This record gives sequence, structure tokens and C-alpha cells, in this order.
Amino acid sequence: MRSTGYRRTVAALSVCSLALAASACGSGDDTASGKTRITVNCMPPKSAKVDRRFFEQDIASFEKQNPDIDVVAHDAFPCQDPKTFDAKLAGGQMEDVFYTYFTDPKHVVDINQAADLTPYVKELKSYDLLQQQLRDIYTVDGKIYGIPRTGYSMGLIYNKKLFAKAGLDPEQPPATWAELRADAKKIAALGDGTVGYADYSAQNQGGWHFTAELYSQGGDVVSADGKKATIDTPEGRAVLQNLHDMRWTDDSMGSKQLLVINDVQQMMGSGKLGMYLSAPDNIPILVKEKGGDYKDLALAPMPGGKGTLIGGDGYMVNKKASPDQIRAGLKWLDHMFLRPGAGFLGDYARAKKADAPVGLPEPRLFTGAADTKDQQVKKANANVPVENYQAFLDGNQSLRMKIEPPNAQQIYSVLDGAVSAVLTKKDADIGQLLKDASGKIDGILARS
Repeated sequence: MRSTGYRRTVAALSVCSLALAASACGSGDDTASGKTRITVNCMPPKSAKVDRRFFEQDIASFEKQNPDIDVVAHDAFPCQDPKTFDAKLAGGQMEDVFYTYFTDPKHVVDINQAADLTPYVKELKSYDLLQQQLRDIYTVDGKIYGIPRTGYSMGLIYNKKLFAKAGLDPEQPPATWAELRADAKKIAALGDGTVGYADYSAQNQGGWHFTAELYSQGGDVVSADGKKATIDTPEGRAVLQNLHDMRWTDDSMGSKQLLVINDVQQMMGSGKLGMYLSAPDNIPILVKEKGGDYKDLALAPMPGGKGTLIGGDGYMVNKKASPDQIRAGLKWLDHMFLRPGAGFLGDYARAKKADAPVGLPEPRLFTGAADTKDQQVKKANANVPVENYQAFLDGNQSLRMKIEPPNAQQIYSVLDGAVSAVLTKKDADIGQLLKDASGKIDGILARS
């Protein structure tokens, strides 16, 4: 699942609709006036003025450096709509170079819609600089089918001001779920509508967070072979029992439930919420849109100490793309997204001048000297309190990074029911909820 606000602003999907002819978006003729022509998507919409300007500037500089390549970018919102993604692929409507979530690569390969990039990546300057675990996401059966662009991992956003007011140490966020429960109870005791901890439980977001919480305790949603649910376990029961007890025994989660991300962000931005699970990208939204203050918002690693959910995005290349288009597409990706301290997401000096937040702890794509350079440029242009995120950076070093399960959205829909039940029904039967959910997930996996 995408973490809202993942980039400086929300990104975009191709404007190409299924009604358009295939040549409008897909490969078609790869030459235009003697140039290699490629279509790409995920250009920020016109409403995202700053990011749109940056994107257009970077395409212009790329075309100036590569006069033999013509880039045609498409925009809309969001970058990928799961409801139309498969239909666009099957109908030949997808761009030559197209945006994907980390959960997409194997599926796109399985339906034979991805170009094999293995023979070409040696021409990609920055590929070997990328983190191996991110490269692995786009490697299927030993072949490379995509290039990662960004990555995020879940953590705990907390309000330092409320921690201090509740007598807690703002520099010592909870490291276990037991500590989180105790801290949430103290924060809720402040009264005046203050909530200690909030969680999502609707629109598939409850299932998403259940998964993150399960990973944090060392559990998993699906077996290693992808055939069976593995949620009816001590770790799965611990997740639901903890939520139930905070809601009904401690009264630290407030009475309003069936929350989604916007509800929780509003609570945190208004200073009425102590903690919630999120990726770093939420912090600018809390400040820019919800009334929060950077100095009050800090980030800690996932409680539990065993794992964290990771997500992110990247690009794949259309199966119909010619060799020249593949090479052009990889050059474009390298220029736009894979240069340490430069490009659309890495030009921190440009972002700072535009009053975009610089200094958040993610994304972190590179390794070795490339990562060092990227972090140095980011630090030199930081305009947010980076010290508030150090605990997150330090703690993540020891966590197991786990991608979302297969058929994630369908599974999250099932898990929503279990999470919402324990938060709205005091007598919810946790064992039965997990048993029922397991059966439904087994059915989803059997059909995939």
C-alpha cells in the first residue's frame, strides 16, 4: 500500500484512458523526427505546481543532454489506479516506462507484460549503487524487470509535546508494544479529548497496519510459499489483543473508531494524538495541511523490535518496447531519480528554495559512497529538525525489512474486518476472528 504523502507532493497516473488508442500510450512507433520516443507516466499533476515544475525541468535537461531521445510524459492522479492497472496492461494502453508499487513486479511478469531489462542494466550508471534489497524486489526468477525509485519503512510518529506534558521522556519513545500501551494510557489521561494511540480500521488501511504490527512482532501474514495464511498465531493474537485492551481496558484509543489515514492525521496535526504508525512522508502533511509543528513531531522505529513493513515504488518497461526504447527509458530513469543529491527527488537545494521539506530520513536508495554523498547534500540543505528522526534511523538498522504480502489489497480488506471488530466490539472473539480471516485469505491465495 502506498503511504500517503510519500513524495514531496502526491504523484500522478497517466492521463491515458482505456478508451484511447494503444498508440497514444504504449510503444507503437518508437521514433519521432529521427529520435527515439518514449512515453512515461507519474508526472505530477498541474495542481502540484512545485513538483510539476521540477519534473518538467528535469525532462528538459535530460532531452538537452540526449537530443536523440524524445520524452512524452503523462499525468493524472494517482500514479497507479489498481482498478485499471491490469486492464491498461492487457489492452496495450500502458506507457513505455510505467510506475509500479513494490507489490506489482511479480504479477506484471506473470502476465507477460514486462520487458526483461537484464541485458541492459549494465548501461544504467547507478544500478549497482542501489540497495540490494530494493533491487531484489524487481528481480523475478533471476531476471531484472524494473528499477526502484523510492522506498519507505513504517515507524512510529509521536508528539514530543504531549509526551512531556504526560510526564514521559520525549527522547525515549516506546521500544515495545507493552511500553507503547503504558505511554498511550498516560497520554490519554491528560483528558480534554486527548488520545494516546490511534489506528486505522477501514478502507483496507486497518489490514495494512495489522500487517505492519504483525511484522513488528516477528509474525507473517502469508507462508513462505504464498499458499496459506499465517495470521492465526500467537503473534497475530497479540496484535488484536493489544488493540482490544488499549481500546476497552485502558480507554487510550478514544471512542471514535473506523478511522482512516486522514482522520488520524487530523488528530495528530491538531495536537490531540500521542502516537500512530506511519512512514516519514506523513510528517510534511501533518505540518503543511493539518496544523502541526515540525519541532513537536518525532519518529521512532516500529515497537516490537523484530521487523517493519517496507513499501515503495519504481518503474518497469513495457513488453512491447523496442531495444532503443528500453535503453532510452533506462537513461531517463537514471537522470531523473538515481543520481545521489540530484534529480527530481534528490535535488535538495532546489527543494529547499521552493520551501519543500528537506531532511526527512527517507527515501534512502543508495549504498556506500553514493549514500554518503546523498546524505551529505540532504543534511547541508535540511530545513526540518533532523534530530527528531535519529531514533528511527538508528532503530531501523536492526529490524527485518519485509515487503507487503501478495494480493495485499484483497488480504487487507479481510483483515480490516478483524481489526474493526476488536475496536468496536468489547466482546469480540479474537480466536474466531483470526480463524475466519485465515479461511478467507486461504481462498484468495488459492485463486491467485
